[in-house]
Amino acid sequence: MTDKIVVFVTVGNSENAAVLAKSLVAKRLAACASLVPGLASWYWWEERVTEDHEVLLAIKTSRDRFAALEKEVLRLHSYAVPEIIALPIVEGSKNYLDWIDESLEGGQ
Repeated sequence: MTDKIVVFVTVGNSENAAVLAKSLVAKRLAACASLVPGLASWYWWEERVTEDHEVLLAIKTSRDRFAALEKEVLRLHSYAVPEIIALPIVEGSKNYLDWIDESLEGGQ
């Protein structure tokens, strides 16, 4: 098990996703934030099933950056209850995991 995580955040449009991604990387809360457009989501909201087209952010970071990352997402996100979930990176390429560390340095 590593200390690295992938954080998933769904966003309503590409413009908002880009603002979030750029801010998280610029503040060194994320080493990388990849935008995946074309997501179709169905979910319960305000007592009914809702369908939306969204953009998925796949954010690579470390566990110790999660709280600050979550705070920044909540500050910039347009949703009342944004999806912010973290999954562990159990294994990965040593070079890539080292690159995440190097990219996050100086960000705290």
